[in-house]
Amino acid sequence: MSESLELVCPHCQAINRVPTARLHDGPSCGRCGGAILPSEPVSVDGAGLQRLLTRDGLPVLVDFWAPWCGPCRAFAPTFQQAAATYAGLVRFAKLDTEAHPDAGARHQIRSIPTLALFKGGRELDRVSGALPAPQLRAWLARHGL
Repeated sequence: MSESLELVCPHCQAINRVPTARLHDGPSCGRCGGAILPSEPVSVDGAGLQRLLTRDGLPVLVDFWAPWCGPCRAFAPTFQQAAATYAGLVRFAKLDTEAHPDAGARHQIRSIPTLALFKGGRELDRVSGALPAPQLRAWLARHGL
């Protein structure tokens, strides 16, 4: 039997068990049929983020941002491109701290943009500020990604 991961569907929040050998095959949700590992960041609210952090088998990189923040908007294409590059290896999520201030407060977000990397529900590292693509890749590489 091959090793598998539990993955949260970004569309319906269902938990799907996916063999690790099939992560790059574009798995679909057993409940709603949506792509489980989209190649773009997933927008989450506080509850959706908590479900990703506690139930998803992949590392989760969260971009805590706000629509009024210029550096956040400037960083968005870099984050989008990284999500496509790391699809199946890292789950990319965006949390709008303006719309969901309780979730930002729960994670002690003091400045935006802030990137926080989680694995198994535990925060591994965080960095504040909009990173250029090479720095983002280097930061992820330091964590074995």
